[in-house]
Amino acid sequence: MSELTAENRVEHWRQTKRLMIIHLSVWFVFAYVVHWFAVPLNNINFFGWPLGYYMSAQGSLIVFVVQLFLFNRQQHAIDTKFGVAEDQA
Repeated sequence: MSELTAENRVEHWRQTKRLMIIHLSVWFVFAYVVHWFAVPLNNINFFGWPLGYYMSAQGSLIVFVVQLFLFNRQQHAIDTKFGVAEDQA
């Protein structure tokens, strides 16, 4: 790992913070907002199940797992760009 300059450190944190805020916003939507609107969503069917039920039981969990892998890939790209990625030794 290389040492970051002051400018690179600020830019690295700016990009990391932006990525974190985006992923936390997506998490909030699928953890809370979808469940708040579960009753109106139940009027829509998804594979034979009410959409509100499906999103509560399965959809949110799928989004969380996919989001975990996306966040890891995106953060690694930021770290690699600034030369602070962990070595794969």
